[in-house]
Amino acid sequence: MITIISATNRPNSNTLKLAKSYAQLMKKQGATPKLLSLEELPHEIAFSDVFGNRSPEFLQIVTEFIIPAQKLVIISPEYNGSFPGILKVFLDALDYNSNRNKKAALIGVSTGRAGNLLGMEHLTAVLHYMGIHVHPLKQPVSQVLNLLDEHGNLKDEYTIKILEKQIDVFLNW
Repeated sequence: MITIISATNRPNSNTLKLAKSYAQLMKKQGATPKLLSLEELPHEIAFSDVFGNRSPEFLQIVTEFIIPAQKLVIISPEYNGSFPGILKVFLDALDYNSNRNKKAALIGVSTGRAGNLLGMEHLTAVLHYMGIHVHPLKQPVSQVLNLLDEHGNLKDEYTIKILEKQIDVFLNW
């Protein structure tokens, strides 16, 4: 199983829009990914779940999206030159040993020019510490506002091609 994580809790985010498009591209290549938006996390995650007092809502998310996944796709926007704090809190709340040797692909998202390159490097270091293998083909998606149509679907052919390439390589890894 593959889980795609939209790594922000910002409502109506461009990251979630891109994650939905990415899921459609994966389906075209024969995969059946599940999509997790960090908007779904319980509000008390930072003050309870992260310290081992698992809420039923958090356990449901982990049981449905994380434990059965062999592969993760993390689509992360740039927040202050890195990745969102909610993603770090989520990763901190996961059981350390249950994610060892999973595989991950990273896509960085920004409205600027760098496509969250620095954030993907920070995230790679955290995932490596957790024992998660990160595929080297990381895809920065820059100027995301120019790549989505009025319905939030990915419209840029070049970006579609590079994401399809990443998906192909990741599915065969």
